[in-house]
Amino acid sequence: MASVGSGGKPPAEQQPGRAVREVRLQARPRVLGLADTLTWVSGLVLAVSSFTSWYSGHSVEGPTLSVTGWNSGTPGKLILLIGIAVVAVSALRRFGLEFPPSVPASLIIAALGAVATVFVLIRLISVPSSIVGESGRSIGIWISLASAIAVIGAGILQAREEL
Repeated sequence: MASVGSGGKPPAEQQPGRAVREVRLQARPRVLGLADTLTWVSGLVLAVSSFTSWYSGHSVEGPTLSVTGWNSGTPGKLILLIGIAVVAVSALRRFGLEFPPSVPASLIIAALGAVATVFVLIRLISVPSSIVGESGRSIGIWISLASAIAVIGAGILQAREEL
């Protein structure tokens, strides 16, 4: 006769469930680390991208023209602030601040990424009138767009982990 453990089940039947649970607990911090890392890296790239060249070309006077996101108007400045906010939310979460269940950190991150994406798309479609001559979009605005979309992805990844 097999020995019976707590709960009336033999010890052999209790072990697989416990082993699976321990593996899940061990794997979870690595996944959380990935989402947190993606969040602060994409937020940092978003903030720094406002100082990169968004528009470049030749001006009417002749010299090469290069306009950074910061100098392109209010959306460029807001991109910097949103990037800093994403890094701040990530840092607060990293240091143990728990956001309320009604407004989780993942929702805040995804919303900030969506707002940043809208601002970058505005500047991608509507070139500021202060830029004269034949200028086109430069690599910096594409980096801003990619990092804003990455912030949304990081927020979705965090939401998936929280469920």
